[in-house]
Amino acid sequence: MREYLKKIEGIDESLAEIEVNRKYGIDYRLEKGRTREIIARLHPEKLNLIVSEVTRETAEAKTFRLVSDNGYLPPFEAGQYINLFVEIDGVRTSRPYSICSSPRQRAYYDIAVARIATGFVSDFFLDTVKAGDRFEAHGPAGNFHYNRVFHGKKQVFLAGGSGITPFMSMISEVLNSGMDRQMHLIYGSRTPEAALFNKELADFAEKHDNFTYTLVVSELDSCFDGHTGFIDAECIKDITGEISGHMFYICGPEVMYDFCLAELEKLNVPARRIRREMFGPRQDIRHEPGWPDALTGDETFTVTVRGKKEIEALSGEPLLVALERAGFRVPVSCRSGECSLCRVKLVSGKVFQARGVLLRYADEKYGYIHSCKSYPISDMEIMLV
Repeated sequence: MREYLKKIEGIDESLAEIEVNRKYGIDYRLEKGRTREIIARLHPEKLNLIVSEVTRETAEAKTFRLVSDNGYLPPFEAGQYINLFVEIDGVRTSRPYSICSSPRQRAYYDIAVARIATGFVSDFFLDTVKAGDRFEAHGPAGNFHYNRVFHGKKQVFLAGGSGITPFMSMISEVLNSGMDRQMHLIYGSRTPEAALFNKELADFAEKHDNFTYTLVVSELDSCFDGHTGFIDAECIKDITGEISGHMFYICGPEVMYDFCLAELEKLNVPARRIRREMFGPRQDIRHEPGWPDALTGDETFTVTVRGKKEIEALSGEPLLVALERAGFRVPVSCRSGECSLCRVKLVSGKVFQARGVLLRYADEKYGYIHSCKSYPISDMEIMLV
């Protein structure tokens, strides 16, 4: 047989390729010279997305299904987000939204948007966006996801408000693919009606032994017979039982982080067993520890953008917002002080920087700040990177 095969032109190369495939599953030598193409396929700089469906979840929240204009969406880890760009009344800005659909399918990405007070972008989505609208976005990013090496098989998810969205992706992936993990979801909501995906989550819990779901309502309602109050240490202990060996994940507004982290400390949960998602700037920065007592958040300061122009900025809103309103296109992704894309150099003046900003040593040494979580508290001069 081999004597016959040797007469076939190119058989040596084909046999060598077969041997490589038997050993490795794929011949990576065939990918030589295609590095940029492969990276761009997995981590594209830009996605062109189309809204294919809009589903109302609650009175103040909708799910938007996004498909690619070329039929391809890059892979992602359950819990990651996309940064979606919008233009509203001449202002180009963006918001990071967690993907709430399962990563096991990539025909579409689902994102859920809930209305928030003074919600510039959330109002636009809920009142204006419809099927057929087009948007640009960055590819999936973020570190709030399951780590197969370190996180173990027991998870407790603590969610508040629209912070449920990354957990929907994690839960869907595990339950729909039969993965071996035990999950407890404790979801805090003002009312049962305001809880996103409530029925879907209850159905999951009824069908799957490895998933429990507890809704905790903070506003007392005589028609609700479940857990009420807040997600405190007693509540967590009562629902999860023995907590040793569990990995805790938290996603919700800043006030929820402060509260839940203190409650987990009461339960002696070590910091290495807690994962928290970055959740954007605080709604009212005056409640942030360290905020100057003399400032109300309504003061207007002059920001000189070196080599460009002078703009006005409010003390109570991030510098990034003032720059976008003035027409500057600052690179941005997370808007939570984590990715560092939006950093600018502070030449003079002062800012208040909220907690959670991941400044590099070089940033601190040479005066760079993350504009998404830096608040002007004096006239200042900056230099765009």
